[in-house]
Amino acid sequence: MPKDDGIGAATVRREDVRFLTGAGRYTDDIQASGEAVAVFARSNVANGVIKNIDISHASTMPGVLAIFTGDDFTEVGGNPAGWLINSRDGTPMHEPKRPVLAHGKVRHVGDAYAAVIAETKEQAMDAIEAIEADIEELPAVVNMKEALSATTFVHDEIGTNQCFDWGWIEDNRAATDAAIKSAHHVTRLELVNNRLVPNAMEPRSSRAEYHRGNDEYILHTTSQNPHLTRLLISAFVLGIPENKLTVIAPDVGGGFGSKIYHYGEEALVLAAAKKLNRPVTWTADRTEAFLTDAHGRDHVTTIELALDKDGHFLAFRTETLANVGAYLSNFSTATPTFLHGTLMAGNYTVPNVYVNVKAVFTNTAPVDAYRGAGRPEATYSLERVIDMAAREMGMDPIALRRKNFIKPDQYPYASAAGLEYDSGNYDALMDKMEAVGDLSGFAARRKASEAKGLLRGLGVNAYIEACGIAPSNLVGVLGSRVGLYDAATVRVNATGNISVMVGAHSHGQGHETAFPQVVADMLGIDAASIDIVHGDTSKIPFGMGTYGSRSLAVCGSAVVRATEKVITKAKKIAAHMLEATDKDISFEDGVFSAIGTNKSVPFGEVALKAYIPHDFPLEQIEPGLEETAFYDPANFTYPSGAYCCEVELDPETGKVRVDRFAAVDDFGNVINPMIVTGQVHGGLGQGIGQALLENTTYDEDGQLLSASYMDYTMPRADDLPFFKVDHSQGTPCTHNPLGVKGCGEAGAIGSPPTVINAVIDAMQSGGKNVTHIDMPVTPHRVWTAMQNA
Repeated sequence: MPKDDGIGAATVRREDVRFLTGAGRYTDDIQASGEAVAVFARSNVANGVIKNIDISHASTMPGVLAIFTGDDFTEVGGNPAGWLINSRDGTPMHEPKRPVLAHGKVRHVGDAYAAVIAETKEQAMDAIEAIEADIEELPAVVNMKEALSATTFVHDEIGTNQCFDWGWIEDNRAATDAAIKSAHHVTRLELVNNRLVPNAMEPRSSRAEYHRGNDEYILHTTSQNPHLTRLLISAFVLGIPENKLTVIAPDVGGGFGSKIYHYGEEALVLAAAKKLNRPVTWTADRTEAFLTDAHGRDHVTTIELALDKDGHFLAFRTETLANVGAYLSNFSTATPTFLHGTLMAGNYTVPNVYVNVKAVFTNTAPVDAYRGAGRPEATYSLERVIDMAAREMGMDPIALRRKNFIKPDQYPYASAAGLEYDSGNYDALMDKMEAVGDLSGFAARRKASEAKGLLRGLGVNAYIEACGIAPSNLVGVLGSRVGLYDAATVRVNATGNISVMVGAHSHGQGHETAFPQVVADMLGIDAASIDIVHGDTSKIPFGMGTYGSRSLAVCGSAVVRATEKVITKAKKIAAHMLEATDKDISFEDGVFSAIGTNKSVPFGEVALKAYIPHDFPLEQIEPGLEETAFYDPANFTYPSGAYCCEVELDPETGKVRVDRFAAVDDFGNVINPMIVTGQVHGGLGQGIGQALLENTTYDEDGQLLSASYMDYTMPRADDLPFFKVDHSQGTPCTHNPLGVKGCGEAGAIGSPPTVINAVIDAMQSGGKNVTHIDMPVTPHRVWTAMQNA
């Protein structure tokens, strides 16, 4: 049995107390005397040449302290992509500069071309209205297919709208083509992975200070990755010496990927704070968030599945157009390639896989990693085409998947898409899903729905994902420009309480609860005596932040390594206290004992002794009890799962209602079941939102038509069922000390194809030969598809 607050205990999240009582401290809550406010002038055209920006009148208006335009940043760098991708022919990707403020051209609606700093927000907004911008509007490039042949370019200097043409794995291409050509059956499907707006509860916000006396900067900002933000600003954008810049991400109200990246607003407030020698703050309104936060997904994919006459998979082949928007965001090039293409073998023993991705610039907001980051796109393509193939071949969708699953005795398993899976049991997950989802009762539930004039459909899905991108030496060869390790410092204070400084950042993941459980379990002490420090680059070792479900597997492993170092040193101190050698010291349940004797000393006394070293042999034992460890994983972790969903569809209106949903996941060892269940719930909500409701729509002129909650439909409580979540079928990860796998994105990965498969099943049960419908399956789309069928 787990300790009451150790590994495996479903303890309540301690951080929720301050959030629920209004005691959270967010960037916008941080205020100081003399603070000025920044407001941005943003383009209302998607593509245009900046002829002139006249700030003469605006600069004389009441309260205006400074006005910045792109001309003020021509001598500094641009915000780079974090991953260099080469095309199939070996040529590097096109990487046009992404400036702090638009210079020469604006490239999407919402692109900032000027910023006003004033005493109050109202004064800054008035001055924004007085700026006269002469922008010559050009035709907008919006449609990805048309963009590849267009003569209008988002970036004129590169002479094309194609960023790269990537193939994976190029050596597999001929064999994959041959397998498809000679196959007994080929299922072919074109599908859209709809563009999404992240919609974190807290909009982006940044606050900068400059201290002239020591030439130091402090940036408070809504970041999932404060060390990366500091690195980019220092090395690429403003050139501030890294040791002179502190980046602090306090409480952050959600991110879902959109706050991993550095944005120009952060650099602007830093430059303004230095110029004015006073704090400068900016907080986005919701419309700015819609227009400028990095969007997610936006793929158009053609996928082919080749099968033999018995239903064995022979090959997957995909061609994808991936929208990167107007500029390359920091991980926009990795998301559709290495985070997507490498998962295109799924859970299956398919021998041939080939993936082609063309990344396309358009006059839309930049697109980057959003919850799941490439893995939802891969899973959606695979699990939709598998379902379609089952129907075309007259096979049961579950049986077809089972026939092709990797089996437990095949691990480690080298997939045809280039990954080595270390553990899993997909049949066990499917068994549990059938039980938890009560699939044996589906026929009766379908009859009951039909009696009400409704169509009931069942959809299933089997997914695998790759979490905690790794290892650094491999991804470096593949184009990553950053390391993918993480770090932790465990500081045992003299009174025995502990501060753990972690490189991961918590913005909803529950780190302040889960990380102490790990340390408490290792040290045999009360988790309440352990505090987590994160988000402040001046206090924590260099870490790589939180994204890609990496926190526990990567940073948690660094915590384990640092705690092991603490125990090793504490054994030396205990040995000195007990007049033994450290090799003769055992440590269990918070007590150090001299083996073969009745002498022992508790952890707290050893901690105190570490700071009162009156009789230490100082050449052998240093005072203090604090250790730091870095952890670079040997491989990804590979969570997997089997999901089922039942929907009711009203054939008269096209309205779809998700009635039941069961999610069975393999997350390896589970540190806190309550947190894991909550993470799955959140992901399921977002995935169902994508499947049924959410869609980002630009018109042909590049105007965002869904720029508010009046036009962009977010899921509400009544759009979601009560989820059945199970993670009892875990197979431990074999290469990290905790045996854990990522859990934060699974729900968003597995749910969209499950819902769409259920909707197709419902329509076909009503006699409508609809084989595919694109997300979101709005009532209008469903009704139209059924009428056309």
